[in-house]
Amino acid sequence: MLAQDILRAAIPTVLTEAHFPELPNYYRGKVRENYDLPDGRRILISTDRQSAFDQVLAAVPFKGQVLTQTARFWFEATGDICPNHVLDYPDPNVVIGKRLDMLPVEMVVRDYLTGSTDTSIWTLYNAGRREMYGLSFPDGMVKNDKLAKTILTPTTKADQGGHDAPITPDDIVARGLLSRTQWEEVAALSLALFARGREIAARNGLILVDTKFEFGTDADGRITLADEILTPDSSRYWKADSYGQRLRQGEEPESLDKEFLRLWIAARCDPYHQPIPAIPDDTLVEFSRKYIALYEAVTGRTFDAPPPGESVKARIRRHLAAYF
Repeated sequence: MLAQDILRAAIPTVLTEAHFPELPNYYRGKVRENYDLPDGRRILISTDRQSAFDQVLAAVPFKGQVLTQTARFWFEATGDICPNHVLDYPDPNVVIGKRLDMLPVEMVVRDYLTGSTDTSIWTLYNAGRREMYGLSFPDGMVKNDKLAKTILTPTTKADQGGHDAPITPDDIVARGLLSRTQWEEVAALSLALFARGREIAARNGLILVDTKFEFGTDADGRITLADEILTPDSSRYWKADSYGQRLRQGEEPESLDKEFLRLWIAARCDPYHQPIPAIPDDTLVEFSRKYIALYEAVTGRTFDAPPPGESVKARIRRHLAAYF
């Protein structure tokens, strides 16, 4: 684990943008900068930007590298379940992938009644809902309870700046977002991917609570896993050894994911209707430590910070020179 002074010293040099005019077809997402090459490949660069509640809020030291390397571990660990978009990793923050026709549904898989966003099942349950995503939930559950079985809670994919919206499988098919065959395939793949992630996480003392998968179709029409997989941005992870006691005491689990920041914000404002306060450096450092701890716990590898001297953007430019 990197020392706090190293993380704090990295705050002024975080990668907040990765725009290279030499590359074509630039698109800026909340966290990633993307470029579509004429030959059908896509360059995806993970910045250190941090989003929550559909807003970009800050930049976290080494976050882009952590996301890329964590996703790489999981893509390699699940390649036998589902093909993915990855072609190469020319830099610790960069993926070269196949450009896909993205499916307009995000597949969210859950094992626990939790969450803090307006599409999370705990938020809806706590507001009195017992029918969600085409599923029925019993009375008497409390936040962070384990569900009786693993469930799928898909959402529509919002445009930049918009909000994802809950949807049922029947509505997905009725609206023509996916065919029945496509829905059944992505549902089966999502459950299988989640089961693999849960198994590996458990071996490393972690609970995989929930996650989001995105799929597209390649040039041959095959459903292909895209974006990122089982990262702390797209998933919740809890420490298994303290979960039971904290649940009994009504405390939040020890998390190694983005929920740490969501809860920090939600304790200080209504993030959907009020301005979000500036995030202190101490909080950003703690956030970075959680992401790095998750990477090291899941992979069994030590996270190596980039050497001082060369900026992350300059290093990425050097590694992408062949694509200019």
